[in-house]
Amino acid sequence: MYISINNELLPEANANISVSDLSVQRGFGIFDFLKTINNHPVFLNDYLNRFFNSVKEMNMQAGFDKKQLSDAVFALIDKNNIPNSGIKIILTGGYSDDGYTMVKPNLIIIQTPLNIIENPTKPIKLVSYNHQRQLPQVKTIDYLQAIRLQGFVKENNADDLLYHNGLVRECPRANIFMVTDNEIITPKTEILKGITRSKVLTIEIEGYKIVEKDFELEDIYTTKEVFITSSTKNIWPVSEIDGKQIGNGENVIAKQLNDKLLQIIKADKKAEMVF
Repeated sequence: MYISINNELLPEANANISVSDLSVQRGFGIFDFLKTINNHPVFLNDYLNRFFNSVKEMNMQAGFDKKQLSDAVFALIDKNNIPNSGIKIILTGGYSDDGYTMVKPNLIIIQTPLNIIENPTKPIKLVSYNHQRQLPQVKTIDYLQAIRLQGFVKENNADDLLYHNGLVRECPRANIFMVTDNEIITPKTEILKGITRSKVLTIEIEGYKIVEKDFELEDIYTTKEVFITSSTKNIWPVSEIDGKQIGNGENVIAKQLNDKLLQIIKADKKAEMVF
Protein backbone atom coordinates (compact mmCIF):
# COMPACT_ATOMS: atom_id res chain seq x y z
CA MET A 1 0.00 0.00 0.00
CA TYR A 2 1.36 3.39 -1.02
CA ILE A 3 0.47 6.85 0.27
CA SER A 4 1.14 10.11 -1.54
CA ILE A 5 2.77 12.89 0.50
CA ASN A 6 3.50 16.11 -1.36
CA ASN A 7 3.36 14.20 -4.64
CA GLU A 8 5.84 11.53 -3.50
CA LEU A 9 4.59 7.93 -3.40
CA LEU A 10 5.75 6.26 -0.21
CA PRO A 11 5.16 2.78 1.26
CA GLU A 12 2.60 3.06 4.05
CA ALA A 13 5.20 2.22 6.72
CA ASN A 14 7.35 5.17 5.62
CA ALA A 15 4.57 7.70 5.12
CA ASN A 16 4.98 10.17 7.98
CA ILE A 17 4.58 13.86 8.73
CA SER A 18 6.13 15.91 11.54
CA VAL A 19 4.37 16.52 14.84
CA SER A 20 4.94 20.24 14.17
CA ASP A 21 2.23 20.15 11.51
CA LEU A 22 -0.75 22.35 12.32
CA SER A 23 -3.07 19.37 11.80
CA VAL A 24 -1.44 17.90 14.92
CA GLN A 25 -0.79 21.10 16.86
CA ARG A 26 -4.14 22.83 16.24
CA GLY A 27 -6.36 20.40 14.33
CA PHE A 28 -6.12 22.68 11.29
CA GLY A 29 -6.69 21.13 7.89
CA ILE A 30 -9.18 20.27 5.20
CA PHE A 31 -9.93 17.10 3.27
CA ASP A 32 -12.22 15.51 0.75
CA PHE A 33 -13.21 11.94 0.14
CA LEU A 34 -14.33 10.09 -2.97
CA LYS A 35 -14.59 6.52 -4.14
CA THR A 36 -13.22 4.56 -7.06
CA ILE A 37 -15.14 1.85 -8.88
CA ASN A 38 -13.02 -0.37 -11.11
CA ASN A 39 -10.17 2.16 -10.72
CA HIS A 40 -12.38 5.05 -11.89
CA PRO A 41 -12.64 7.97 -9.42
CA VAL A 42 -16.36 8.73 -9.37
CA PHE A 43 -17.31 12.42 -9.77
CA LEU A 44 -13.65 13.44 -9.38
CA ASN A 45 -14.23 16.82 -11.01
CA ASP A 46 -16.94 17.69 -8.46
CA TYR A 47 -14.82 16.62 -5.50
CA LEU A 48 -11.80 18.60 -6.67
CA ASN A 49 -13.97 21.69 -7.13
CA ARG A 50 -15.24 21.34 -3.57
CA PHE A 51 -11.72 20.70 -2.29
CA PHE A 52 -10.42 23.93 -3.80
CA ASN A 53 -13.43 25.80 -2.45
CA SER A 54 -12.38 24.60 1.02
CA VAL A 55 -8.81 25.76 0.29
CA LYS A 56 -10.13 29.23 -0.55
CA GLU A 57 -12.49 29.41 2.45
CA MET A 58 -9.65 28.50 4.83
CA ASN A 59 -7.26 31.06 3.31
CA MET A 60 -4.77 28.33 2.45
CA GLN A 61 -2.21 28.44 -0.38
CA ALA A 62 -2.30 25.00 -1.97
CA GLY A 63 0.75 25.39 -4.20
CA PHE A 64 -0.79 23.20 -6.92
CA ASP A 65 -3.72 23.39 -9.30
CA LYS A 66 -6.63 21.11 -10.10
CA LYS A 67 -4.83 19.34 -12.95
CA GLN A 68 -1.79 18.60 -10.77
CA LEU A 69 -3.99 17.26 -7.97
CA SER A 70 -5.91 15.08 -10.42
CA ASP A 71 -2.62 13.70 -11.75
CA ALA A 72 -1.51 12.89 -8.18
CA VAL A 73 -4.77 11.02 -7.52
CA PHE A 74 -4.41 8.95 -10.69
CA ALA A 75 -0.75 8.22 -9.92
CA LEU A 76 -1.76 6.74 -6.56
CA ILE A 77 -4.59 4.74 -8.15
CA ASP A 78 -2.17 3.30 -10.72
CA LYS A 79 0.44 2.47 -8.08
CA ASN A 80 -1.88 0.72 -5.62
CA ASN A 81 -4.25 -0.91 -8.13
CA ILE A 82 -7.16 -1.17 -5.69
CA PRO A 83 -10.17 -1.20 -8.07
CA ASN A 84 -12.83 -0.36 -5.47
CA SER A 85 -11.49 2.08 -2.94
CA GLY A 86 -11.87 5.25 -0.93
CA ILE A 87 -9.57 8.18 -1.72
CA LYS A 88 -8.95 10.76 1.01
CA ILE A 89 -7.25 14.00 -0.02
CA ILE A 90 -5.92 15.95 2.98
CA LEU A 91 -4.34 19.40 3.08
CA THR A 92 -2.78 20.35 6.41
CA GLY A 93 -1.62 23.69 7.78
CA GLY A 94 2.04 22.72 7.36
CA TYR A 95 5.09 22.54 9.61
CA SER A 96 4.70 25.58 11.84
CA ASP A 97 7.65 26.77 13.95
CA ASP A 98 5.40 28.38 16.55
CA GLY A 99 2.60 25.80 16.32
CA TYR A 100 0.11 28.48 15.32
CA THR A 101 1.08 30.27 12.12
CA MET A 102 -0.07 28.77 8.82
CA VAL A 103 2.81 27.93 6.47
CA LYS A 104 3.31 25.82 3.35
CA PRO A 105 0.71 23.03 3.58
CA ASN A 106 1.28 19.31 3.26
CA LEU A 107 -0.76 17.34 0.75
CA ILE A 108 -1.56 13.76 1.76
CA ILE A 109 -3.54 11.34 -0.40
CA ILE A 110 -4.59 8.02 1.10
CA GLN A 111 -6.25 5.09 -0.65
CA THR A 112 -7.97 2.24 1.18
CA PRO A 113 -10.08 -0.72 -0.02
CA LEU A 114 -13.82 -0.03 0.01
CA ASN A 115 -16.71 -2.47 -0.09
CA ILE A 116 -19.00 -0.91 -2.70
CA ILE A 117 -22.67 -1.36 -1.78
CA GLU A 118 -24.92 -0.20 -4.59
CA ASN A 119 -28.23 -1.01 -2.96
CA PRO A 120 -28.86 -0.48 0.77
CA THR A 121 -29.58 -3.48 2.93
CA LYS A 122 -30.80 -2.54 6.40
CA PRO A 123 -32.12 1.01 7.02
CA ILE A 124 -30.23 3.00 9.64
CA LYS A 125 -31.36 4.65 12.87
CA LEU A 126 -30.45 8.22 13.82
CA VAL A 127 -30.42 10.11 17.09
CA SER A 128 -30.67 13.90 17.03
CA TYR A 129 -28.22 16.23 18.76
CA ASN A 130 -28.32 20.00 19.06
CA HIS A 131 -25.17 21.11 17.28
CA GLN A 132 -24.15 23.39 14.42
CA ARG A 133 -20.89 22.53 12.68
CA GLN A 134 -18.30 25.30 12.62
CA LEU A 135 -17.70 26.55 9.05
CA PRO A 136 -20.30 24.10 7.69
CA GLN A 137 -19.56 24.96 4.05
CA VAL A 138 -15.99 23.65 4.46
CA LYS A 139 -14.96 20.00 4.73
CA THR A 140 -12.48 20.33 7.59
CA ILE A 141 -10.74 17.60 9.58
CA ASP A 142 -12.74 18.69 12.67
CA TYR A 143 -14.94 15.76 13.72
CA LEU A 144 -14.73 16.44 17.47
CA GLN A 145 -18.45 16.18 18.20
CA ALA A 146 -19.06 13.12 16.04
CA ILE A 147 -16.22 11.16 17.65
CA ARG A 148 -16.91 12.48 21.17
CA LEU A 149 -20.55 11.36 20.90
CA GLN A 150 -19.96 7.81 19.69
CA GLY A 151 -20.97 6.53 23.12
CA PHE A 152 -24.13 8.66 23.03
CA VAL A 153 -25.08 7.09 19.69
CA LYS A 154 -24.68 3.56 21.08
CA GLU A 155 -26.61 4.40 24.24
CA ASN A 156 -29.54 5.49 22.07
CA ASN A 157 -29.46 2.33 19.95
CA ALA A 158 -28.67 4.39 16.87
CA ASP A 159 -26.21 4.19 13.99
CA ASP A 160 -25.37 7.86 13.61
CA LEU A 161 -26.11 11.42 14.67
CA LEU A 162 -28.48 13.94 13.14
CA TYR A 163 -27.36 17.50 13.86
CA HIS A 164 -29.96 20.21 14.37
CA ASN A 165 -30.23 23.63 15.99
CA GLY A 166 -34.00 23.82 15.87
CA LEU A 167 -33.66 23.35 12.14
CA VAL A 168 -32.43 20.03 10.80
CA ARG A 169 -28.92 20.33 9.36
CA GLU A 170 -27.01 17.14 8.47
CA CYS A 171 -25.31 14.01 9.74
CA PRO A 172 -21.58 14.09 10.50
CA ARG A 173 -20.73 12.34 7.21
CA ALA A 174 -23.95 12.59 5.20
CA ASN A 175 -26.72 14.88 4.03
CA ILE A 176 -30.34 14.18 4.85
CA PHE A 177 -33.60 14.28 2.87
CA MET A 178 -37.23 13.82 3.84
CA VAL A 179 -40.15 12.86 1.60
CA THR A 180 -43.58 14.48 1.98
CA ASP A 181 -46.71 13.95 -0.12
CA ASN A 182 -45.32 15.84 -3.11
CA GLU A 183 -41.84 17.06 -2.22
CA ILE A 184 -38.40 15.61 -1.53
CA ILE A 185 -36.74 18.13 0.76
CA THR A 186 -33.14 18.63 1.90
CA PRO A 187 -31.87 21.42 4.20
CA LYS A 188 -30.62 24.48 2.35
CA THR A 189 -28.44 26.47 4.76
CA GLU A 190 -25.58 25.91 7.21
CA ILE A 191 -24.58 22.53 5.76
CA LEU A 192 -21.82 20.95 3.72
CA LYS A 193 -23.26 20.53 0.25
CA GLY A 194 -22.44 16.92 -0.54
CA ILE A 195 -21.60 15.71 -4.02
CA THR A 196 -24.10 12.84 -3.87
CA ARG A 197 -26.68 15.35 -2.60
CA SER A 198 -26.02 17.54 -5.65
CA LYS A 199 -26.67 14.58 -7.98
CA VAL A 200 -29.95 13.75 -6.24
CA LEU A 201 -31.10 17.34 -6.78
CA THR A 202 -30.92 16.74 -10.55
CA ILE A 203 -33.11 13.61 -10.54
CA GLU A 204 -36.76 13.68 -11.59
CA ILE A 205 -39.37 11.56 -9.82
CA GLU A 206 -42.92 11.64 -11.13
CA GLY A 207 -45.27 13.44 -8.76
CA TYR A 208 -42.48 14.95 -6.68
CA LYS A 209 -40.46 18.14 -6.66
CA ILE A 210 -36.96 17.95 -5.19
CA VAL A 211 -36.21 21.16 -3.28
CA GLU A 212 -33.69 22.74 -0.94
CA LYS A 213 -35.61 24.11 2.03
CA ASP A 214 -34.89 24.29 5.74
CA PHE A 215 -37.28 22.46 8.09
CA GLU A 216 -37.65 21.78 11.80
CA LEU A 217 -36.81 18.59 13.65
CA GLU A 218 -40.48 18.00 14.48
CA ASP A 219 -41.31 17.91 10.76
CA ILE A 220 -39.12 14.90 10.13
CA TYR A 221 -40.81 12.62 12.68
CA THR A 222 -44.10 12.47 10.74
CA THR A 223 -42.82 12.49 7.16
CA LYS A 224 -43.30 9.59 4.70
CA GLU A 225 -39.64 8.70 4.22
CA VAL A 226 -36.20 9.85 5.31
CA PHE A 227 -32.89 8.96 3.71
CA ILE A 228 -29.27 10.06 3.84
CA THR A 229 -26.84 10.58 0.97
CA SER A 230 -23.07 10.15 0.97
CA SER A 231 -20.15 9.06 -1.20
CA THR A 232 -19.99 5.60 0.35
CA LYS A 233 -23.68 4.95 1.03
CA ASN A 234 -25.29 6.51 -2.07
CA ILE A 235 -28.93 6.81 -0.93
CA TRP A 236 -29.65 4.98 2.32
CA PRO A 237 -33.08 4.85 4.03
CA VAL A 238 -33.60 5.85 7.66
CA SER A 239 -36.03 3.75 9.68
CA GLU A 240 -35.99 5.61 13.02
CA ILE A 241 -35.08 9.01 14.43
CA ASP A 242 -34.98 9.43 18.22
CA GLY A 243 -36.77 6.10 18.56
CA LYS A 244 -39.67 7.21 16.37
CA GLN A 245 -40.47 5.07 13.34
CA ILE A 246 -40.37 6.87 10.02
CA GLY A 247 -43.13 6.05 7.53
CA ASN A 248 -44.23 2.51 6.70
CA GLY A 249 -40.73 1.17 6.10
CA GLU A 250 -41.19 0.55 2.37
CA ASN A 251 -38.95 3.47 1.27
CA VAL A 252 -40.30 3.42 -2.29
CA ILE A 253 -39.01 6.88 -3.23
CA ALA A 254 -35.54 6.24 -1.79
CA LYS A 255 -35.28 3.08 -3.88
CA GLN A 256 -36.36 4.90 -7.04
CA LEU A 257 -33.85 7.65 -6.42
CA ASN A 258 -31.05 5.19 -5.73
CA ASP A 259 -31.71 3.37 -9.00
CA LYS A 260 -31.46 6.65 -10.89
CA LEU A 261 -28.34 7.65 -8.97
CA LEU A 262 -26.63 4.40 -9.96
CA GLN A 263 -27.29 5.31 -13.59
CA ILE A 264 -25.63 8.70 -13.04
CA ILE A 265 -22.61 7.02 -11.44
CA LYS A 266 -22.25 4.65 -14.39
CA ALA A 267 -22.52 7.55 -16.85
CA ASP A 268 -19.73 9.38 -15.02
CA LYS A 269 -17.20 6.90 -16.41
CA LYS A 270 -17.69 8.56 -19.80
CA ALA A 271 -17.37 12.10 -18.49
CA GLU A 272 -14.25 14.18 -19.13
CA MET A 273 -12.38 16.23 -16.58
CA VAL A 274 -12.68 20.01 -16.86
CA PHE A 275 -9.64 22.00 -15.71
